[in-house]
Amino acid sequence: MPISIKLKEILKERDLSQRELARMTGLRPNTISHLCSDNVDRVYLSTLEMVCKLLDIDIQELIEVE
Repeated sequence: MPISIKLKEILKERDLSQRELARMTGLRPNTISHLCSDNVDRVYLSTLEMVCKLLDIDIQELIEVE
């Protein structure tokens, strides 16, 4: 069951750059870039939780099951 992470779209809606999100979360820019790519193969749940908390969204808004 493939999933997609809609972080790129959410950042665009909020006029936030990947670099800004990396700085705000303390995550590596490469990690944020990976989450914004079209081929996310694995990710730590704690990373998604951190992003969701910072953006004040539910995980259902970030992840889409295809």
